[in-house]
Amino acid sequence: MKKALLTVAIVGSFSTVAHAQSSVTLYGFIDVGLTYVSNQKKAGSTAGHSSFAMTNASINPDGFGMRGSEDLGGGLKAIFTLENGFTLTNGALGQHGLLFGRQAFAGLSSNQFGTVTLGRQYDAMVDFLAPLAAAATSTAGEFFGHPYDNDNLENTMRINNSVKFTSVNYGGWQFGSLYGFSNAAGGFSNNRAYSFGTSYINGPLHFAASYLQLNNGGTATNLTGATDSYLTSGEVSASDSTFSAGQQRTFGAGLNYTFGPARVGFVFTETQLENATAINNTYSQSIDLGNSSLRFDNYEVSAHYSVTPELAVIGSDTFTDGASSIAGSSSPKWNQTNLMLDYSLSPRTDVYVEGQFQHVSGGGTVFTAAINGLSPSANDKQAALTIGLRNRF
Repeated sequence: MKKALLTVAIVGSFSTVAHAQSSVTLYGFIDVGLTYVSNQKKAGSTAGHSSFAMTNASINPDGFGMRGSEDLGGGLKAIFTLENGFTLTNGALGQHGLLFGRQAFAGLSSNQFGTVTLGRQYDAMVDFLAPLAAAATSTAGEFFGHPYDNDNLENTMRINNSVKFTSVNYGGWQFGSLYGFSNAAGGFSNNRAYSFGTSYINGPLHFAASYLQLNNGGTATNLTGATDSYLTSGEVSASDSTFSAGQQRTFGAGLNYTFGPARVGFVFTETQLENATAINNTYSQSIDLGNSSLRFDNYEVSAHYSVTPELAVIGSDTFTDGASSIAGSSSPKWNQTNLMLDYSLSPRTDVYVEGQFQHVSGGGTVFTAAINGLSPSANDKQAALTIGLRNRF
């Protein structure tokens, strides 16, 4: 009897140790508010109308997920992340109905070398450069975004079939790369993606640079490639891709400097499109580009000031210099000013008030004002004011 009890105690102790070496964490983020917009185009009409509506995800897209790790010994761990996106205002699944549309990957992490993961993941623009921009969801979020989120700093787009490597930190330096497979027999480069980036942090200084390239992103030529797309009544609509284009090249760099309670930053990005057929990230009917070339140069200056430990003021100004081969809209230019007051009720919950104003020139009838995350304006101006509540768990 004593031997049996001793055996049970030993087995139980081993089970406890094994459990302690593994962990699974449930997490999430909820963001909802009321937004006034000065000018929105109504379907079937060229007139603009103001609106007052409940909105979600003006900073953080709503979602929840699970992340887990298992200690394999010798500084090596098996890891995974499964992250769902949804719309709080109506409960619908995000990312066009995908169960884990925000992220879904598994891999191995080494304390000595870095991490290798495989699945549906974010590219280097999101991992390295986005933390320096006010447009990022980690800072002020969606309504602060650059036109159509053309540089993906707000992680509108994910890369399917991707393998990603992220290094450990080497004295402040870190780097990473990603490759998204087309998964197409006889079409290795048809709807593939690759990206790489680096960052350096030394005291108050934070620098980053990154690059992303897509081939046939968001097109009908390969529906199961690196970027999402799906067919609707014979028409092609991009599920995740901001653009439908034969080629997209996006690159950028940024610098942040912190002194006391203040942080200032500058970010530059450029997106070049060839054989572009549509802009899909307009929160209404997509913009037909007619197989054109298009370029966006984004210049963002930002500031973040902590008035008190609970109250922060965040502001940014973005100038986007565009160029296109579309007649009558060859030189579009966007100017957008953003301001937010954010008050923390607790480490997980905050309330905020934010406002935006955007003006577009040279856009013709193709490029009207369109604050990211809101329906486009009927003309070259648009303003928005939001009061919201955010919770992270």
